[in-house]
Amino acid sequence: MSALSTRLRPALTAALLSLVLGGSPAEAGKRDDTLRWASTFAIPSGEPYYNSFREGVLFIGQMVWDTLIHRDPDTSQYKPLLATAWRWIDPLTLELDLRRDVSFHDGRAFSADDVVYTLNFVIDPANKVNNPSNVNWIRRAEKTGPHQVRLLLHAPFPAALEYLSGPIAIMPVDFYRDAGAGRAVPAARLIGTGPYRFTRWDPGKEAQFEINPAYMADSPKGRPSIRRVVMRVVPDAGTQMAELMAGGVDWISQLPEETAQKLATVPNIAVLSAETMRIIFLQFDVEGRAGPNPFQDRRVREAVAHAIDRDAIVKNLIGAGSRTWHAFCFETQFGCTTEVRRIAYDPARARQLLSEAGYPNGFDTEILGFRSRPRIEALNGFLAAAGIRTRLSFMAYAAVRDRQHKGQARLVDTSWGSYSLNDTAAMVNPFFTHLPDDMVRDAEIKAWAEAASTAIDPEERKRLYGLILRKIADNVFVLPLYTNPSVTAFTSDLAYRTWPDENPRFYMQRWR
Repeated sequence: MSALSTRLRPALTAALLSLVLGGSPAEAGKRDDTLRWASTFAIPSGEPYYNSFREGVLFIGQMVWDTLIHRDPDTSQYKPLLATAWRWIDPLTLELDLRRDVSFHDGRAFSADDVVYTLNFVIDPANKVNNPSNVNWIRRAEKTGPHQVRLLLHAPFPAALEYLSGPIAIMPVDFYRDAGAGRAVPAARLIGTGPYRFTRWDPGKEAQFEINPAYMADSPKGRPSIRRVVMRVVPDAGTQMAELMAGGVDWISQLPEETAQKLATVPNIAVLSAETMRIIFLQFDVEGRAGPNPFQDRRVREAVAHAIDRDAIVKNLIGAGSRTWHAFCFETQFGCTTEVRRIAYDPARARQLLSEAGYPNGFDTEILGFRSRPRIEALNGFLAAAGIRTRLSFMAYAAVRDRQHKGQARLVDTSWGSYSLNDTAAMVNPFFTHLPDDMVRDAEIKAWAEAASTAIDPEERKRLYGLILRKIADNVFVLPLYTNPSVTAFTSDLAYRTWPDENPRFYMQRWR
């Protein structure tokens, strides 16, 4: 933390000096009815299906586009959005009636054609969406009328409504027609039905949004209160804080604990720390995709677990809103059980296990990471004390994921927020059903996961997820470390509220 403080001190000092000389932060946001937020990540794509970032999939995705179904973030009830009603014709067929009074931002009428186009495009393996497990349970979408569709499933999928209310946005027909490399859609074609519309898109730098004046008055999302929203990419944390205190931005997130404590003392700045369903964990190359390596031995993975004092990292680095975590799911997700093996901090046992595995002098390895360098450096310190000497390659998330998919990663510090889906399938399926992010490739877990995804009986689903989660923990196939808090700072003019799924829902925020 001292290194972090040293890096941030110049920016903090400059910003505080500007406050002393110039008074309290400017009220530009409230005054011109524009909420400006700073993103750490340079988001390359403005649409949700070819996006590696939550900011793109959910923040922007739900501002600009709508889903068929809405899950109320306060009650978890499913409510009509683009679909007015839905019914199961049989376990493999879901029929949905669609709204007749919705238009896209360019005036085109919304219809069944848009739903069929979107779903059939994103489920096609040839189109290679970023997260196929969000959509690959759908076999085909069919139009049964101008405002009615049927979804035909590969197998029963009890979590269907949850997924349809989450990351499955509906785009207009031919949305991806002019897409470039990486399915990048030109700014002029970033058209949705959502509460905000794009007014500017500069990939990796800035996005601007304005209220959609034709947005449906009875949407369960509500009509936005704030007229304009601007996203600016500001990678440096110190610069973000300086901008917030000087009034250049109104909202920043993912703050380290020490930084949040400093900001909490600044007049007219509010700080909020809350636990989220995002789990920070380590992935190991259990499969040997990068070639034979120490992490293929369970004793080495157990040694890693014993070597890390997770409680100390939570207490001293992550802070409020975080807990030490052991299960590969979040407790609110259907099917999640936290009754799994827990491996305590025991560096002596870690060294003993390494010796038994044939590494009495430890070994050297690379670790990939993209979120919170100070926290990973602290983790590496604990590993080094046990004999696992790590070399940190800290890079953008997309670069980390690319190396994983190419079989060039042996140890990865990563995280997953399940795209805010409250079902254990959203945590397990991307990493244990032989998709590109699966570094284990355990056939038994894959079979259980596929059975759990399709089991109609809720108790059977819970039983199967219990088997999966306990096997993951018993074998340390991945190592859950802690829950990740949402630590945000914002101008006190903003009546900001938060939800555990990390989605700030700017369309539901308002000024005081």
